[in-house]
Amino acid sequence: MSAGPNWYDVLDVSPTAGTDEIRAAWRSAIADLTPADRRFRLYNQAAEVLLDDEQRTEYDAELAAAEPEPEPEPEPGPELESGPAPEPATTHPEGQRGPARAVPTWLIAALAVLVAGSVVLVAYLWSQPSEGTVEEATGSARTAAERAAVPLLSYDHESLEADQEAAHEVVTSDYRSDYDDLFEVIKENAPSTQTVVEVDVIASAIVRAGDDRAEILLFVNRPTTNRATTEPVVYKDQVTLTMQRVGEEWLVDDLATSPIAP
Repeated sequence: MSAGPNWYDVLDVSPTAGTDEIRAAWRSAIADLTPADRRFRLYNQAAEVLLDDEQRTEYDAELAAAEPEPEPEPEPGPELESGPAPEPATTHPEGQRGPARAVPTWLIAALAVLVAGSVVLVAYLWSQPSEGTVEEATGSARTAAERAAVPLLSYDHESLEADQEAAHEVVTSDYRSDYDDLFEVIKENAPSTQTVVEVDVIASAIVRAGDDRAEILLFVNRPTTNRATTEPVVYKDQVTLTMQRVGEEWLVDDLATSPIAP
């Protein structure tokens, strides 16, 4: 593992931090960023590892293995007779004495990299708004997005009509036709493959927020079975839902998904 800030440093949490603390730090970090910002991807990569128990355990083991072993203390040498210390053999111009040992160049470079990385990291995190300010304004949109993800992304080959109707309840009238076009493909294939897809929302955060519109990022697991695979295969996706306020409700007005590399 290369030297430099690790995922705990990126989210500014302790290696002993719990899941809730890590999730809160991640939400705060991306609260005012757009998906095009390179920091957005950095924070998501950190959250992806630290919010997954298996990945975090492997990562912690890698960190522990990368820690340098403490140098053994030098053994005491023979005692010297009292008297003035001998002058070093090396002489310098004008009789000036130089340092006993030069600091290695690689050590200076490593320290410079660590210091620079720490300054940049602190600047990034300091510039982010507090989590409460953003989430208090559009917390209901995030909650609605978490709930909407289940009917939108899950289906059972034995109840496709009911699944489609359930999805209609959480989308705007403008987005319904787009959703139906996508679902038609599922209706054509799911019965023959006997596919069943479930959805579990792992984490969520507000990406962009306004009075009547918000973008919510979700990390979801999709356990999937079909005729060929009776044991669920868990697919991991990053889903961005665009939420639109319609009256007193927040409804899905757009959806974009991308798989998370294993």
